[in-house]
Amino acid sequence: MPAHGKKYRNARARVPSHGDVVEDPREALELVKDAAFAGFDETVEVSVRLGVDPRHADQIVRGTVVLPHGTGKTVRVLVLAEGDAAKEAEEAGADYVGMEHVDRIKEGWFDFDVVVAAPDVMSQVGQLGRILGPRGLMPSPKAGTVTKEVGRAVEEIKAGKIEYRVDRTGNVHAPIGRVSFEVDQLTENLSAFMDTVVRAKPAAAKGQYVRTVAVSSTMGPGIRIDPNLYRRVVA
Repeated sequence: MPAHGKKYRNARARVPSHGDVVEDPREALELVKDAAFAGFDETVEVSVRLGVDPRHADQIVRGTVVLPHGTGKTVRVLVLAEGDAAKEAEEAGADYVGMEHVDRIKEGWFDFDVVVAAPDVMSQVGQLGRILGPRGLMPSPKAGTVTKEVGRAVEEIKAGKIEYRVDRTGNVHAPIGRVSFEVDQLTENLSAFMDTVVRAKPAAAKGQYVRTVAVSSTMGPGIRIDPNLYRRVVA
């Protein structure tokens, strides 16, 4: 295992030991900002280990959440639609609109971050499954990216809507802002994300649901937050 560099070791020394937890999410995010050392505006991320078994379909945790303060990233949105839906997408600020982009994708074009599709064109979009699927870009009703309200979808994505999905090891990872954000902004984004994940608890999940929660910057050390803060019953 490669050794960490001096900057990382110095940052690690300024935060709690790996096994320790922080009781206050705001304090944890202050530590993340203080420990950030890269020469660019690092992304602040949250990682949550859940007590689910993703091998079972009824324990897959996935969904979307609109972060109150966005992610700090400019998201390029492609909308596959025709007629009024295409016009609506253009008015909402989509970066690329139109079915001609289907052929461009087949030729290897991927200058976009999210794909939104109108339901009536999914018969044509379906042929892109093998291309977009492995990249996590295939439109899906569950993610809100196959919808009749394409304009609203574009606006929400541009405003900071993100998609999350548990991986095969039972972990969920998501960006919640940038190091340059104010601590209050990061705290509100984290709260919105965790509320959504807690509400998404599958009925089939038994025992402890939220097992560990950690926040970090792109290059910085992880800081664990007390998971008991998120072990509440949500109606």
